[in-house]
Amino acid sequence: MKTANCELRRGRTGITGRKGLRAYKALRAGGVFRGAAMAAALLFSLTGCVVYDNFAAAFLGAAPADDVVRIGVFEPLSGADKEAGELELAGIELAHALYPEVLGKPVELVVADNRSGIDEAKNAALWLADRQVSVVLGSYRSTLSLAGGEIFEERGIPAISVSNSNPLVTNANDYYFRVRYVESFQGVAIAKYAVEELQTAKAAVMREIGNDFAAAVSQAFSDKYTALTGDPESVVYTADYPADMADYSGEFAKIKETGAEVVFLPAAAEAAVEIVARAQDSGVQALFLGTDLWEAEALLQAGDSAVTDKMAFSAELGQDLEQSAPAKEFMAAFREKYGAEAVPAAATALAFDAYMLAREAIGSAGAGAGRDAVKTALAKTKSFAGVSGSITFDENGDPIKSVPIRAVRDGAFVTLYTAEPNWGEDPEEEPTQG
Repeated sequence: MKTANCELRRGRTGITGRKGLRAYKALRAGGVFRGAAMAAALLFSLTGCVVYDNFAAAFLGAAPADDVVRIGVFEPLSGADKEAGELELAGIELAHALYPEVLGKPVELVVADNRSGIDEAKNAALWLADRQVSVVLGSYRSTLSLAGGEIFEERGIPAISVSNSNPLVTNANDYYFRVRYVESFQGVAIAKYAVEELQTAKAAVMREIGNDFAAAVSQAFSDKYTALTGDPESVVYTADYPADMADYSGEFAKIKETGAEVVFLPAAAEAAVEIVARAQDSGVQALFLGTDLWEAEALLQAGDSAVTDKMAFSAELGQDLEQSAPAKEFMAAFREKYGAEAVPAAATALAFDAYMLAREAIGSAGAGAGRDAVKTALAKTKSFAGVSGSITFDENGDPIKSVPIRAVRDGAFVTLYTAEPNWGEDPEEEPTQG
């Protein structure tokens, strides 16, 4: 059954239209139903969006059918963020198609469109909370997750963000987890690459003044670099430069003078290419290291391999995705659906992992377990083998995970190294971020 405002099909139900949402909000405010006739009329007013089990659970207080496991999907499927929301939904649906059951029961995706808006996100979260879902996946955009997260925490529903990088999503909410690493974690991965793979002992940092991201990720890099080298003075120079900087000669002279072997430069791709080119003109031989901002056309279009050969960066995915078993499975399914030459967005691969993490947590919690048991199982996740790498949740629900280090070679992005989390000899020891 499909209408202009909502969708209902095998394995997935959704309420996204204004008509259905108005009816739902009116029912919530209207109190007790007055007879079976009114209940039946209201059921039909939802234009088929909600199956009877969902209707009964939300409005009549009845327990949901126990022959299905419900996973909520909380994404912007209309409005300004529609395209990003659809990329995440594609990964969730791909994983669901491969693994449509858990604990011997079918998994039903209950999809709510938060319409790319704060108020709409709260309404969508309320709707999902009344659908008796075991866990929620999404949303794209941290502000939407923060809005819905208030509802999920109040109702005790665990949620897994796919692509949010704002620390507040998880730090301020015990029920929210995330698949994508927080932005500052890239600094940790880059430091591991510089010390453990490149065997460097001296590093410099160049960071734009007033750029909060650059400040946070640079601090993470410096802290990890000095820890790994065992030398508190191993970050030999830090240059703070304004966004409109025209002459970097003083900074380059200092980098050469200090003997820095690598320079961490968390700038946007276009600015980074220009800075590295100028550095080479000034005789700087150091390798420049950046973040996922560098996985952009600006590097591919740089046209000078002498420049790009001196650049490497952390990434969300190493697109050489056929290397691990989960990645091979994901890519086979993705290309079967979208074509042999199709390249998945990082958000789609991360969303695939989010579904698989949710499914594993539900399975670990066991038959008949409530949402708190699913939350506990998620919190205990350790070395989960995902498409995006090995994932372990820390005390905030943030992933300690593999981070690929990539570069441009022969006009294409390639993975040079994968920074893995550190583990001690004791199998019960908690992982460290990097």
